[in-house]
Amino acid sequence: MNIFEIEKLPGIREDEIIDILKENENVRIERIISTGQVSDWMIQERNEYVVLLQGNAIIEFNDKKVEMKAGDTLFIEKMERHRVTYTSENPCCIWFCIHF
Repeated sequence: MNIFEIEKLPGIREDEIIDILKENENVRIERIISTGQVSDWMIQERNEYVVLLQGNAIIEFNDKKVEMKAGDTLFIEKMERHRVTYTSENPCCIWFCIHF
């Protein structure tokens, strides 16, 4: 698999594309493709390490906003309240996420 290889995206999609690359009881590794989607507030039961491989995004943590560009990384503590408030459409966002 090439992490940057994506099927033709028909413009804006309602949902993100989530490919689970590996998963067991301790870890889940995902590739996520976002094309303008945002999220509601989330609280996850696992830590998450995020790498934005392509595109631009904004993630909000309570009172702060983190602007991300290609190559940026972010560590999200388990049970930390957060949400995605922006993802670029062109280029789309390609995320590499490790939940542990």
